[in-house]
Amino acid sequence: MSWSAHLQSLFSPLNRLSVAPASGGRDPLDGRTFDGIVLECGKTSGDADSLIFKNGRFRSTACDRYEYGDGPYTTVAAGDTVTFSAETESPKYGKLRWQGIVRGHRLDGTLTMVRDGQVLGEKWVLAGQAA
Repeated sequence: MSWSAHLQSLFSPLNRLSVAPASGGRDPLDGRTFDGIVLECGKTSGDADSLIFKNGRFRSTACDRYEYGDGPYTTVAAGDTVTFSAETESPKYGKLRWQGIVRGHRLDGTLTMVRDGQVLGEKWVLAGQAA
């Protein structure tokens, strides 16, 4: 099974859950920033990135130069694991569909590049939050 298929299998059961955010209704990712790297699948080096969750919006700093803005995100918390999904858009390059999972201070995710309804590729995101 490929890494992306494994990651998607992790999301499938959680996408059907309707779990209230932890911390008394506060979103478990809001206000958090994860610093890491965006990698092409199978590569060992890539672009530095900061993934920012703020006020219900998600932003990737590595995508700023391609004019991707921020976009709304959703989360599902189950125990100490939080899954998220988001979509950001660039007027020139199309959309990025983000999916990820956060366990403690570690974030693992994928971004799928979509233009004119066609999937153009996928990249991996590995990041961590300072303790």
